[in-house]
Amino acid sequence: MSLFPSIGARRVTSQQALSDYSEAHLMALSQQGNVTHGQLMEQQAAQAAMKEMGEEHSIEMPKVNFYPSSHTNPKKARRQDIKQAYRLLKPTKRSRFSPRRLWIGGKYLFDHEAHRCVVDGCDVRQLIEHNNIYQTITDEDTGYSLWDMYWKNPLTGEIEAFVAREYVTSGKRMRATYCPEHLHLYHLLCKWENEEREETVDSPEGLKHKLKRGVSTVAVPMGVMKRKNSSNVPMFLEKYEPFFIEIEKDARHTNGISINHYTNPETGVNDLTSVTFDLRIFQSELAALEGSRPMNPQFSHMLSTQQSNMAAPATMDNTLNLTQQSEIAEGNSEDES
Repeated sequence: MSLFPSIGARRVTSQQALSDYSEAHLMALSQQGNVTHGQLMEQQAAQAAMKEMGEEHSIEMPKVNFYPSSHTNPKKARRQDIKQAYRLLKPTKRSRFSPRRLWIGGKYLFDHEAHRCVVDGCDVRQLIEHNNIYQTITDEDTGYSLWDMYWKNPLTGEIEAFVAREYVTSGKRMRATYCPEHLHLYHLLCKWENEEREETVDSPEGLKHKLKRGVSTVAVPMGVMKRKNSSNVPMFLEKYEPFFIEIEKDARHTNGISINHYTNPETGVNDLTSVTFDLRIFQSELAALEGSRPMNPQFSHMLSTQQSNMAAPATMDNTLNLTQQSEIAEGNSEDES
């Protein structure tokens, strides 16, 4: 008897696994459907890792082949991918004529051990002990692994097993989890549903729905928001704002400028601000120009830029003086003639 009795019924057996496709084929799939090339690469890596783990440690691994939709309409392709993902992620049920389902009420086949995959019954403890595949599968956008996103408590950071649900994203909490490949498909499903939800909210239909519920949006100019947030600052201090902007820019390139803010512990408002120019640090950084010690490259670039800006007006003044002198000399020679 096979360990995965109902997995094959949920797949199209004529389709090939993504792990067997070439790079060119994956690129072509990403151009015509909903799934991006990065997501296809993630799925291929997950399938390849599961297959390698099974062959290396003689562990029976499920073959869950999610084949992305190739519909020309991206929205319809996404809907088909979401529907297929739900079908592949549903917990495996027992046979209707199983005595355990009739007498004990055990509707689901693998809903009894926390370390089992609720779909295929894979023992994820072996995957974590030999080679934590959850840690190797990462999201293309954030770079976080499945282990960081789903197997750790977001508040405490402690390891906590992911718990599957009866209807994938809703329903009662099962006493089982997902294997790495199913968990990655669950992660993609959540991303696709979030994209669909955002598009629905931004659409005209979504705006009408919000207006019916009394929700509206008002565009506020940034200048108005800025004045409102800084209402506790006197008006005459606004003329010093360009000065502080230049100081903050220079402070990023030298250690000789320090800006200190002192917050009132009772009101939480920044009451005091001090700017310090340290001549000793300036002199040590300038000495680095002569090669006496390594110099901060950002500080060197700032000085060279300022020196070139100061030299440009002087060159123009010298050119004007030479021109004026030549004109005076020509005028004197004409008078003498």
